[in-house]
Amino acid sequence: MIYREANIIKILEKPLTQEVFYYFSTEEYLVRRYAEKTIKLLQSDGNAEFTQLDGPVPDVGEAVAAMGTISMFGTKRIVYLSLVDPAAMLDADVKALCDLCRSLENSVLVLTSVFRDDKAKLAKKAKQLITACEDTGLVGEFIKPQPVDAKRFAQSCAQRLGASLSPTGAAALVDRCKTDYFLLENEVAKLAAASGYGEISQQLIADMSAQSIEADVFEMVRDVTGRRTGRALAKLQKLFDLQNEPIAIAAALSGSFVDMARVKAGAKRKKPYAAVFKEFEYKGKDFRLKRASETAAGYSHAQLCAALDVLMELDEKLKSSPVSGEVLLQTALCELAEVTRK
Repeated sequence: MIYREANIIKILEKPLTQEVFYYFSTEEYLVRRYAEKTIKLLQSDGNAEFTQLDGPVPDVGEAVAAMGTISMFGTKRIVYLSLVDPAAMLDADVKALCDLCRSLENSVLVLTSVFRDDKAKLAKKAKQLITACEDTGLVGEFIKPQPVDAKRFAQSCAQRLGASLSPTGAAALVDRCKTDYFLLENEVAKLAAASGYGEISQQLIADMSAQSIEADVFEMVRDVTGRRTGRALAKLQKLFDLQNEPIAIAAALSGSFVDMARVKAGAKRKKPYAAVFKEFEYKGKDFRLKRASETAAGYSHAQLCAALDVLMELDEKLKSSPVSGEVLLQTALCELAEVTRK
């Protein structure tokens, strides 16, 4: 049986009697986190010998030797095979590893794999290893976290450090870091220290967290929608100060308004943003269009069409006009602000 994270948490709260622990995912952070937690629990009695062999192609012979070494003191042996890639291993080595999983004595094997996508775990050698581990141990699959999971994770990281992060602040941080737990953990640690381990404010996130043109432009668009033109221009200047190219800023700005126009057109036909996401063949998750639908609520269809005209003209001028790209973008932003007032 393949367990998911919620079940694994419960299993690890009880005494560990399994001989094999195999964790796999498309997300490295999650498998590393649970492998380290499992090893720590296995070593908690202080009576274990530990060996780590790294992948993607671990030496199975070394693993067999480490697990078969006779201990004078009869201590348990723990062997950790980190980031194993069954697809990169020879058939004979996969078979030998599967045989090892089924013939352990006074030893525990912990394995992790990070697959490039969900299809890779269905390949022949991956399935052989999963099946062998299921026979004698615990197999856990960790699915890619959603934005809501990433927000909770960021808040829990802040709490562990003695800082606080509001739901709004967590959302702003996820906008910048996406669902990358490694990056989120590092950013929260940095921001918590900068806040004096107090409240991590949205202003601190905007000033110090990982930069993302898409996130900054989205905030800029929301300021335009909310008729906060001064703030929008200040964010634009910050993007210039960070050496972002005008053409890249314009592309992100256009993308935001195209998203809004599409979800608005879909709404007129009683189609939710999820249907728009599918029909226009967006990649990844539909969180981007969910945000676009929320922002588009402040615009009429005619206003969005006018905004796209402004952005089309901006694109043409950036490619042909001798006028500074910064000036052209500042002008376009003011014109977009005017569109929202009509």
